[in-house]
Amino acid sequence: MRNKVRTAAIRGSLGLSVAIGLAACTSTGPGSAPPRLAAARPGPLLSCADLAARAAVAGTAYTRVESVAAGPVALGNASMPAPAHCLVQGRMNERVGPVDGKSYAIGFEMRLPVEWNGRFFYQANGGLDGAVVPALGGIGGGAPASSALQMGFAVISSDAGHAGSLGPLFGVDPQARLDYGYNAVAQLTPMAKNLIAKAYGRGPDRSYIGGCSNGGRHAMVAAARSPGQYDGVLAGNPGYNLPRAAVAQLYGAQQYARVANATTSAGQPDLQSAFTPAELKLVSDRVLARCDALDGLADGIVSDVKACQARFDLQRDLPACSGARDGQCLTAAQKTALANVFAGARNSAGKPLYSSFPFDAGIGGANWREWKFASSQTRDTGAVGFIFTSPPLAGRPAGLAFALGFDMDRDAPLIDATDGIYRESAMAFMAPPDASNLATLRDRGAKMIVYHGTSDPVFSADDTAAWYERLQGANGGDAARFARYFPVPGMNHCSGGPATDQFDMLSALVGWVEQGQAPDSVAANARGPGAASVNAEVPASWSARRTRPLCPYPKVAVYTGGDTESASSFACRAT
Repeated sequence: MRNKVRTAAIRGSLGLSVAIGLAACTSTGPGSAPPRLAAARPGPLLSCADLAARAAVAGTAYTRVESVAAGPVALGNASMPAPAHCLVQGRMNERVGPVDGKSYAIGFEMRLPVEWNGRFFYQANGGLDGAVVPALGGIGGGAPASSALQMGFAVISSDAGHAGSLGPLFGVDPQARLDYGYNAVAQLTPMAKNLIAKAYGRGPDRSYIGGCSNGGRHAMVAAARSPGQYDGVLAGNPGYNLPRAAVAQLYGAQQYARVANATTSAGQPDLQSAFTPAELKLVSDRVLARCDALDGLADGIVSDVKACQARFDLQRDLPACSGARDGQCLTAAQKTALANVFAGARNSAGKPLYSSFPFDAGIGGANWREWKFASSQTRDTGAVGFIFTSPPLAGRPAGLAFALGFDMDRDAPLIDATDGIYRESAMAFMAPPDASNLATLRDRGAKMIVYHGTSDPVFSADDTAAWYERLQGANGGDAARFARYFPVPGMNHCSGGPATDQFDMLSALVGWVEQGQAPDSVAANARGPGAASVNAEVPASWSARRTRPLCPYPKVAVYTGGDTESASSFACRAT
């Protein structure tokens, strides 16, 4: 009976306030509809204590196998409930790097629920990886109210083949680069499926992979490189051109340094002084003034982001300073810097190095500010210097000095370069090969959902929209048969911003894969005061539990009348 309840739960809201709008999946373009994959069958965990012996495979060491009672699992400074499960931790492919002499292995953790829903979930982690975080399984959005493990999935997480203590220095090792880019997922997937088979007496009926940021990139790479391994792919704010985005961050640091009006204790430009919070709020307010009502309601959300780019004009709509900067104007130099960053990084010949960014209301948030003015001189400099250039630019000054000295003509091409030691370029091992060719995934009946915050400051939503347009072209304009892209208005990098950023994309994906119910919308909640995890950037004028439909691109949420705080008052329509 409990397994029946579990199966029903995955098809519904699972007790969440997130609701999913579903419609029958039909083929409206050329070609026949993809095949329907059968629903997963639940099953019980057969044993845990002897699992290491029964699942032994060459090159894999299980370091911890134990039963865990139902209860909270620590996740950073918070915790998340988990059902009773078997915890397995281990390492694969232990070795010593021939270039740096450091120890490497692909570390992993699996959590196998006692009451299994017949599904496997690969939890693709973000950032530079390097840590085996609890294998709970993210369902999308900020502060999710549930997890794949709670839903009954067997879940794996990984460090992608290197220890976090190395930081970006793991990029000196050629194999560690490849493991980080794609090989860890390729190696762990069959190992995990074997472990599941030994734990439950059969392998998973359906397999899913999901993550946000670099995790979204992992998912998109798996869709292209391993289309036969996963039935459902969930990619959030995907940095699928991550080396190019990192170079764009350095380009941004150079632009902001030119308008910084303060210096650090080290005598360097203080990027934080390039734009004050008040100045960026001014930009946000002016974007809203021009674009907020394009969807039929002035509610603090720019739903029609594409139309907004044609309507908003930075030079015209932002007051020009005639005197000192006071938060109510921008100088000509500030406008130029911001215009350059949003137009996309370029070299001296004007050749684009990365995508443009859309102007959106989330520019005034803390997440946007952190990525642009802090991470650009820490995370991105290390990643470009050691992981994304061939050979590594290891002898240069670190931090902001590296960013300011990075030459967009001479150095940027190194992300496409190889040499005798580094035989795959960063773009080759990080990006999905031929990203718009997902014919194998499509033809076997697998499905893909991509979502992206339109105010993401590091991975451009324009880049993701351009990918989806190419996917459309490669599928006769009917990619929606198997892949859908959901922009999240106002959301910053994976969460936050003035947005309804709490949603459940995983249940929508399962319903599509196994029930043939294509998501025509996914409902999302705001996390205002009183929420279990509050988003401090939810405007005070909103209901604390505002809901909105997230719409598949290119449709947008249009106000149709009624309660302005309810998703039921909106419809997804082409504009």
